[in-house]
Amino acid sequence: MHRTATFALYQLTLALGILLMPVALLARRVGVRLPIDRMVEAASTAYQHTDADHRAD
Repeated sequence: MHRTATFALYQLTLALGILLMPVALLARRVGVRLPIDRMVEAASTAYQHTDADHRAD
C-alpha cells in the first residue's frame, strides 16, 4: 500500500511539474526560481527508496 501511494505521489508530482513548466519559465525570466525540480527529485528519491525496500523484502 505504501509503495502504491508513493508511486501515485511521484506521478502526481511529475504531472504537476509538467503543468507548471510555463509558469516556472516565466518566473525565471523575471528572476524568481520555483523549486519544482527539487519537488520532483524528492518524490523520485522517495519512490526509489520505497521500491528498493519492497525488493529487499
